[in-house]
Amino acid sequence: MIAQWAQYICYSNIQEMKFNTKTIHGGQENIDPGYNSVMPPIYQTSTYSQESPGKNKGFEYSRSGNPTRSALERSMASLENGKFGISFGSGLAAIDAILKLFKPGDEILSTNDLYGGSYRLFTRIFENLGIKFRFVGMQDAARIEEHINENTRLIWVETPTNPMMNIIDIEAVARIAKKHSLLLGVDNTFATPYLQRPLELGADIIMHSATKYLGGHSDVVMGGLVVNDRELAERLYFIQKASGAIPGPQDCFLVLRGIKTLHLRMQRHCENGEAIARFLKKNPKIAKVYWPGFDDHPNHEIAKKQMSGFGGMISFTTKENTLESATKIVEKLKVFTLAESLGGVESLAGHPASMTHASIPKEEREKIGVVDSLIRLSVGVEDAEDLIADLEQAIG
Repeated sequence: MIAQWAQYICYSNIQEMKFNTKTIHGGQENIDPGYNSVMPPIYQTSTYSQESPGKNKGFEYSRSGNPTRSALERSMASLENGKFGISFGSGLAAIDAILKLFKPGDEILSTNDLYGGSYRLFTRIFENLGIKFRFVGMQDAARIEEHINENTRLIWVETPTNPMMNIIDIEAVARIAKKHSLLLGVDNTFATPYLQRPLELGADIIMHSATKYLGGHSDVVMGGLVVNDRELAERLYFIQKASGAIPGPQDCFLVLRGIKTLHLRMQRHCENGEAIARFLKKNPKIAKVYWPGFDDHPNHEIAKKQMSGFGGMISFTTKENTLESATKIVEKLKVFTLAESLGGVESLAGHPASMTHASIPKEEREKIGVVDSLIRLSVGVEDAEDLIADLEQAIG
């Protein structure tokens, strides 16, 4: 089932290469033995010639495997210091595959501050199929254990969380998961493997919305999973193959292209993010700035421990604390673009309550801080002075 991975994966250099080198070369040995192309070719084919029934060169039909897709999956695994990468048509399709590991009556413990699309998938699709979800605050890892029961099968973590930038101690949660024989899944989209590698901290599954920082150019929609356990990889690969939520080879090529500059982009995202977070914190018209790099962030020390930087995602509320005040700011922005998504080279601004988190009921949103005056920024790689000037004129 997993044979096409086995013939291409090279374990020898996964730990030896430095991260910046892995973004360009990780998992890409002998990518094109026919012509030695530097970039993985786009294998725009649905099927493959066979020498005789069942005898092929590792690929038979592109739903079950494609060389361009395999190159991307090896690259993602290499970045996370993992063994197996599995790609999907979107981040939500990747989460959907994880949830298909479970059966009616199973329970999943999820952080209560998470992407609205994940919440919608959990509550509107899989709860109807008999899987139960408990949404709890996980900033204090010691409180997680009290919510675990005999039906719990998975702990689902986002860190930093979307959009409140809460930090969850992955290593502490991993110890709890292991104690109770549970799987631990971590959405690593915000941090990327440049800043944080959850497998090294004890997680079992890493999920990426590759649409965001891995792709990095707002021109593709894709998701991916990385795991170390072969049996778990086999199960997820079977779901990928059987359900068919795969990315096309052109999209895989685009994400591979994006990964090659991930380290350069993330460095600038972090630099710009810090500059803007500190500007906003000093602005008298801003009430609260959510960014884990501040010393007074509740879990700043944990962020320092498990991350190598604090990223380019920032949320803030206005002093007026009204929908009108937030709307006025985002409508006046000129360099920042008002749009959903994040992680591209361009800076984006979003209004979570009406955009990315609109699927979460208002009372539930507000419990975790997603109020009508909250604005979320995805800080891009433009000149920081231009971004600050844009925010300054918009805030007024």
